[in-house]
Amino acid sequence: MPVLKLPPGVAWRASKHGSSTTEAPATKVDDDSFLQWFLLLIPVTAFGLGTWQVQRREWKLKLIAELESRVMAEPIPLPADPMELKNLEYRPVKVRGHFDHSKELYIMPRTMVDPAREAQEAGRISSSTENGAYVVTPFHCSDLGITILVNRGFVPRKKMNPDTRQKGQIDGEVDLVGMVRLTETRKPFVPENNPERNHWYYRDLEAMARITGADPVFIDANFRTL
Repeated sequence: MPVLKLPPGVAWRASKHGSSTTEAPATKVDDDSFLQWFLLLIPVTAFGLGTWQVQRREWKLKLIAELESRVMAEPIPLPADPMELKNLEYRPVKVRGHFDHSKELYIMPRTMVDPAREAQEAGRISSSTENGAYVVTPFHCSDLGITILVNRGFVPRKKMNPDTRQKGQIDGEVDLVGMVRLTETRKPFVPENNPERNHWYYRDLEAMARITGADPVFIDANFRTL
């Protein structure tokens, strides 16, 4: 058997079949890369959420301050042009005229807001809050020659019949101050208004105006002026 001769300086090394060099699998490298990106994403996301919350808080504070400035502003005469009211929501206005109690509307169900009673009942399991409705009454403005809708406030269910509250049915001309309110869009789970039964669940000024013959102008009365 011939012997293989190698050139001088070249050493021969035997090769063992089945042996292999140990290397890191590609999936291990990919997992490490994903973990690094994920760990980097956590502080970036937290910073973004924190920034959004700060901006949202500033927006809310600005909105609250704007509403407070409107509510506390001196009443102005109700504009003759209804288009001007779009920029006057929550702005106090003053009018003079008389109510038409024969065409009352009822926004329901509502509860009476009584801060003193709520403070006394704080922490109780049950509450004695009474259900009822807001009474909305057409009001003819003698100085403008138009009829608007006025939310005169809460009445309990047992007093919804006008015959049970004759003392509260104001007659004659009065000076009235109230806040401008715009029409509402029905929210999810809120029932549809039922004009035939005179049950209203949200302010639909166009529909209310058609039923009463008033203009689609609505104010929440300042009850101290009633």
